[in-house]
Amino acid sequence: MGIRVAVAGASGYAGGELLRLIAGHPEFDLVAATAHRQAGAPVTAVHPQLVGLDLTFAATDPATLADADLVFLALPHGESAALAAELPESVRVVDLGADHRLRDADAWSRYYGGPHAGAWTYGLPELPGQRAAIAGATRVANTGCYAVAVTLALAPLIAAGAVAPADVVVVAASGTSGAGRAAKAHLLGSEVMGDLSPYKVGAHQHVPEIKQATGATGLSLTPVLAPMPRGILATVTAVPTGDADPRAVLADAYADAPFVHLLPEGAWPHTAATAGANSCHLQATVDVDSGRVIVVSAIDNLGKGAAGQAVQNANLMLGLPETTGLPTFGVAP
Repeated sequence: MGIRVAVAGASGYAGGELLRLIAGHPEFDLVAATAHRQAGAPVTAVHPQLVGLDLTFAATDPATLADADLVFLALPHGESAALAAELPESVRVVDLGADHRLRDADAWSRYYGGPHAGAWTYGLPELPGQRAAIAGATRVANTGCYAVAVTLALAPLIAAGAVAPADVVVVAASGTSGAGRAAKAHLLGSEVMGDLSPYKVGAHQHVPEIKQATGATGLSLTPVLAPMPRGILATVTAVPTGDADPRAVLADAYADAPFVHLLPEGAWPHTAATAGANSCHLQATVDVDSGRVIVVSAIDNLGKGAAGQAVQNANLMLGLPETTGLPTFGVAP
């Protein structure tokens, strides 16, 4: 008998990716997958890529989840806190929603609204000290997808004093799965194909999370919806504060990080190269005209941006090698 895990909100895109990773994990036994409207349906009716996974969605009820050793919450923002509060303290929880990411209650109110549920241990192992913090935690807040792409590109540079924290500009393109599975007119194939469109310009909810994780004090984020199902490509620019080589700073920061790869000089990240993997690809340079530091980051928003990151955190919480059951290499073409 392996480690018993359950997924709440398993009918969504992140939930389906969690099921795929758990099914291939050598130490995990999937004991429950819950959903709301899909309760009672076979998992394969929603996730046909999981053919052979003989499981039916159960209703999202604390009693269904309480027998697991660890529960993944892949629920819409604002729904995780109440459910987590009803689970026994002995059950470890990784929340893929935003409910417990922010330490600042005012920031939560400004960007999400409603009562602040309090902060849990932040689930980005590559930040200094976070592996140990996650390993000792029973409640972990998984990162947002844009947040991990930007944080991995930016945090080491601010920590090293290589760039100014007050002037950071990010333009990041994301695949449509980042918007969730709910039917929305602007996400129809005929609306998305052949088009790029910005959204939540100047007011995206991941801004306070990025500032909290990186130490940035002034950050402008322009998200762009791209005509692809998955992936994030983030271009991060900042003003240098000295003559530090940004590539050297990133190489030093991630020398022992199995999922973060600084590409060879001259090679630039592609979202397709990270598809299906828990990896982040980085490249950095200095703009010859403006002098700004530029870092480009690519991740799979459902991998390192959601389900893969959640499994990485769960591995640490359960005393397993963080790479267990997680793909490092992407799927191509």
